[in-house]
Amino acid sequence: MLQVEVQQEDFDVAALQSSLLSDKADEGAVATFTGYVRCNNESRDVYTLELEHYPGMTERSIQSILEESALRWPVCSARVVHRVGALAAGEQIVWVGVSASHREAAFAACEFVMDYLKTQAPFWKKETGAQGSSWVDARESDAARVRRWQQVQQQQPQQQ
Repeated sequence: MLQVEVQQEDFDVAALQSSLLSDKADEGAVATFTGYVRCNNESRDVYTLELEHYPGMTERSIQSILEESALRWPVCSARVVHRVGALAAGEQIVWVGVSASHREAAFAACEFVMDYLKTQAPFWKKETGAQGSSWVDARESDAARVRRWQQVQQQQPQQQ
C-alpha cells in the first residue's frame, strides 16, 4: 500500500502509524517522520506558513516518490500526509511513514521520501512574521541530500 493525502485538516500520528501495519504481520519495523511549522526560519520570526499546491499534480508527484522508494527498498507500505493552507507555528505540517520487514529499509525509505518531498513535491510556501510575508526558496542543503541518494543509486543495483 502506497498512499498519499494532501489536506487542510490536522492528522493523528498514532492512527497513521497503525495504518501501516497489515494483518499478515510482515512488518518488522515502522519508521516515521513528523514535520512541524517552525517559529523561526533563517533568523526571522514565523507566525504562519501558508502552503499552496496544484491539486492532482501534487498527489501524483508524491505517489511517484513513494513508488521510487518501493523500488529501492523492500517496503511493505508507505504513506504521506501533507497539509496545505495557513498553518500556525508549532502545527504539524507533514507525516511520512514506512513499514518494512527490517529497520534498515524502513529508516532509509522514510528518509528518502522526506528528502525528495522537500525538493520535488510541488508546494509553494509563504511565511508571515514580524518582517512581513515572503515566499520560501528552495534550500541548497535539501538539494544536496537528494544528490546523495542519486549517488547511492549509481553505486548499487536496484532491489526488487
